[in-house]
Amino acid sequence: MSILQTLKSRSNSTCELCKSDDNLKQYTIPPSVNENVANSLLVCKTCLQQIEGVETMDANHWRCLNDSMWSEHEAVQIMAWRMLQRLRHEAWPKDLLDMMYLNEEALALARATGEHEDTVNKINHRDANGVELQSGDTIILIKDLKVKGSSMVAKQGTTIKNIRLDHENEKYIEGKVGTQQLVIITNYVKKI
Repeated sequence: MSILQTLKSRSNSTCELCKSDDNLKQYTIPPSVNENVANSLLVCKTCLQQIEGVETMDANHWRCLNDSMWSEHEAVQIMAWRMLQRLRHEAWPKDLLDMMYLNEEALALARATGEHEDTVNKINHRDANGVELQSGDTIILIKDLKVKGSSMVAKQGTTIKNIRLDHENEKYIEGKVGTQQLVIITNYVKKI
C-alpha cells in the first residue's frame, strides 16, 4: 500500500488537522528527507496553503487543533505544535501549547523549523535573489559547485528538493544531490 493510501486509511479520508474531506494531499513534515508514513500526514488544501505560507494564517480555522493535537500520530502532533506556535501570541493557542505534550525526539523535530522562535532572533535563510527559504523548499543551483573531499561537481541547473536549513548559520542549507547529502551556501541557489 502506498503512503497516501495508508494515510487515507488511518484518517478515514479526512484532513488529519481540521477533518475536512476536500482536496486532500500528503504532506511530509520538514526537514524530513525521506517520505514515510511516520513523518507524513494527510492535509486539505486550506491547511496546506497556510502551512506553506501561500495564504495568511486564519486563526479561526486552526481552532481545530484543539482536537488534532491529541492525535496518536506523531507527525500530526508535530504539525499541530508548529501551527500553534505560529499563533502563540493569541490567548487560546498559548493555552493549548501549555497543555500539549511531545516526547523529546518529537519536540526536537517540531523545533527544527524554528516556529517557536521570535522573529527578532530567528535566522532567515535567503537565496541569491533575497527570497526567503524554508525547510522542504525546492531550489536550483545557479553555479557549478565543487564538492569538498570528492571529485564530484554539482552542476549549475541541478534541482534539489526538500532542503533542510542550518539553524545556526543563515548561509548554510542541506540537500541531496544524487545519493550524496551536501551542505550548500545559499548565495549559489535560487528558490523554485
